[in-house]
Amino acid sequence: MPTDRRAFLGTLAAGALLGTLPTAPELLEARTPSPASPGEWDLSWVKRVRGRYRAVFDIPDVDSAYGVWRANMFVQQYRDVLGAAPDDISAVIVLRHHAIALAMQQPFWDAYGVAKTRDVLHPVTQQGTDRNPALLSSKRGEVPAQFDGMALDHFQANGGIVLACNVALEFEMAPLVAKKDGLAPDAARQKAIAALLPGVLLQPSGVFAAVHAQDAGCKYVRAS
Repeated sequence: MPTDRRAFLGTLAAGALLGTLPTAPELLEARTPSPASPGEWDLSWVKRVRGRYRAVFDIPDVDSAYGVWRANMFVQQYRDVLGAAPDDISAVIVLRHHAIALAMQQPFWDAYGVAKTRDVLHPVTQQGTDRNPALLSSKRGEVPAQFDGMALDHFQANGGIVLACNVALEFEMAPLVAKKDGLAPDAARQKAIAALLPGVLLQPSGVFAAVHAQDAGCKYVRAS
């Protein structure tokens, strides 16, 4: 029996004994691919977590990219209301489960029809859109200028840390590549990784990333 299947069945068995069953996101995390060597993961981001105010925003759903907006609001409001300096604030975003789509560049959305895999609504108009709602810009006429500061790349430019779940990438994004391009799973995964927004750091799982950010002193926020 493959390792990931044993883990999957083990999760179900444990849930049955406790009288609970895992939710869909938990089942996805349970089907973890074969463990990779520790050196595969870039954990240098932990050294960037410093200052008095630290928070990690756990984002499992696309949710019009409102999870990303909330992270940006945290940074801006702590500056405006508390007078916090940039060095006083550390904000970490974890994109996992369905929200892994927000980590992908727009050409990937266009090429693999990401918006067709789930209902994606524009964060301002609440109409359907084929654009990555986390990367909208007034320069392209996608949002009014007042919302430019809510974008994921703006969050990064302000020193924010963005982490992506490897499990979600393998089960949500890589299959889109494999199906359209006829690639083997490993090749499809590598192509999906290459399409991540620059600066996004792939982690073993979203759960790992969220917990490790808390190890570094971040307060946990469920953001979507």
